[in-house]
Amino acid sequence: MTLNELIKYKKILILGYGKEGQATERFLKKFVPMAEIGIADKKYDAHYLDEQKNYDLVIRSPGIPKNLITRPYTTATNIFLANINNVVIGVTGTKGKSTTVSLIYSILKASGKTVHLIGNIGRPMLDTLLKEIGRDDIFVFEFSRYQLDDIEYSPHVSVILDLFPEHMDYHGDVKKYYNAKKNIIARATADDYFIYNPKFSELKSWAANSICKKISFEQNIPIRDKDIPLIGKHNKENVKAAVTVAHLLGVDDSIIVEAVKKFKPLPHRLQLVGKFKEIIFYDDAISTTPESTICAINSFSKIGTIFLGGLDRGYDFDELSRVIIDKKIPNIVLFPDSGKKIFELLKKADGIKFLKTEGMEEAIKFAYDNTPANTVCLLSTASPSYSLWKNFEEKGDLFQFFVKKYK
Repeated sequence: MTLNELIKYKKILILGYGKEGQATERFLKKFVPMAEIGIADKKYDAHYLDEQKNYDLVIRSPGIPKNLITRPYTTATNIFLANINNVVIGVTGTKGKSTTVSLIYSILKASGKTVHLIGNIGRPMLDTLLKEIGRDDIFVFEFSRYQLDDIEYSPHVSVILDLFPEHMDYHGDVKKYYNAKKNIIARATADDYFIYNPKFSELKSWAANSICKKISFEQNIPIRDKDIPLIGKHNKENVKAAVTVAHLLGVDDSIIVEAVKKFKPLPHRLQLVGKFKEIIFYDDAISTTPESTICAINSFSKIGTIFLGGLDRGYDFDELSRVIIDKKIPNIVLFPDSGKKIFELLKKADGIKFLKTEGMEEAIKFAYDNTPANTVCLLSTASPSYSLWKNFEEKGDLFQFFVKKYK
């Protein structure tokens, strides 16, 4: 929604008042000062959705399903994209978004370009419109599935990293979830670009049927594996995505190599906590699906203990269980609620010692007592965190706290 369209509304409700909702309020106060602005959030009122009837326009915040909106509405994402003429690089996928946008940002910044990191990982996008923007400024935007669910514009460069089933409680089924991701290129023109991972047949199909310019991830990147400061094959795919974007924007290989070598891994993403009492602790709290946990497991040669389980979203843990058995992981900590499902699949496997617990402290004590020397203790739960923790950050912080407390 452009500013010219926005200023026609006299009563605007911000539905959801997190970081993005607060940025939306700042934006409206500056650019639509004559409008009456209302705020509704479930943390203030359980019946917050009823407020919609009193307003002409609703601005939906991420996480509030669009089917709950009862008035004409838009989103901060659509307002931003409608009012920006600069190059926007949009990145989405199930796993690796934050790492990839951070890599792209680091490479472009090292090349001397003026670049802004926005969306899920960076500043709320509407805050960037409060200050003057240079003609050549570039925006690297991490798109969540919520932001893509009703997106009305496509970025100039769209990047899709991968596709795994996730967020079925929000989208209902895999097809709807994938279609939300596909929305990023739904309005791409012949002048726009779609950069995709050719290892996913769905993405190859989308590319074949899109009118925009298609580029699959470069396979022969200019940086050696030993110089990539990220572990796991999946992270090499993220580097390939970032390199492909950088080459599209004309960045020299020498700059790309140095920027990647200097890149600092993000917290809770296969983050090395340390080696204590001959046990190597890794925090991969971000992995909240079976597929992402399988990627984490395959990043190590020897895992002595793994922490699994959390909110039960109905995921299929069969393949994860096979990987655990094949890798001969001897110790497993199981958190509710999905820990029960995982236990049923593994309880007959030979040589596995289990701990069922709701407490991270008890889990860490178990790990110190049972993890073989010179093996990895891995937090990578294959389930969302919300059964016990506020978010994956809280889960990872607790893991690190107790690891260091008992070292």
